[in-house]
Amino acid sequence: MNTLDYYNSKTDEFISSTVDVDFSKTQDKFLAKLSPKAHILDFGCGSGRDTKYFLEQGFKVTAIDGSVELCKFASEFAGVTVKQMYFQDLDEVDAYDGIWACASILHLHYGELQGVLGKMVRAVKDNGVIYTSFKYGTFEGERNGRYFTDCDEAKLAELLKCVPELTVEELWVTGDVREGRGNEKWLNLLLRKGN
Repeated sequence: MNTLDYYNSKTDEFISSTVDVDFSKTQDKFLAKLSPKAHILDFGCGSGRDTKYFLEQGFKVTAIDGSVELCKFASEFAGVTVKQMYFQDLDEVDAYDGIWACASILHLHYGELQGVLGKMVRAVKDNGVIYTSFKYGTFEGERNGRYFTDCDEAKLAELLKCVPELTVEELWVTGDVREGRGNEKWLNLLLRKGN
């Protein structure tokens, strides 16, 4: 089973474990870096939880996901049309003030991450902000039916060498916010695109 098959076949299970999670601490940290009414790309929006939150805070949001089933649910849940699209197909230039890639691009193989990060850099405006998160560690491969590329600080530093336009504005490690999973660690980062 590949990762998208997982999300298309286990949609309800995934949604029920993520849609009601209070993620406002991290969401607000990201929004604080943006101007009011800024345009955000929710890059791999999953259930639409974050898209809905950003819209409620007055931001403009474009949301995409690779899973057809998640797009259907998120469109209804967040009240906007979520576009079914793969990360590799992002081809916009200077379109967004911020890109939110919460636990999403971690499903790419390490070799694909560099190219997609480059596309994200092109899609975000100068001085724009990117939030992304990875499971903490160095593992790469399939875990519970999905592909993961985990990152620690050293692996992240290596990855970011390919996108010199980005600087790490903030990096922090958190426990998983989902019930019963607090012992799982996540690497969170806010990246800024330089002029």
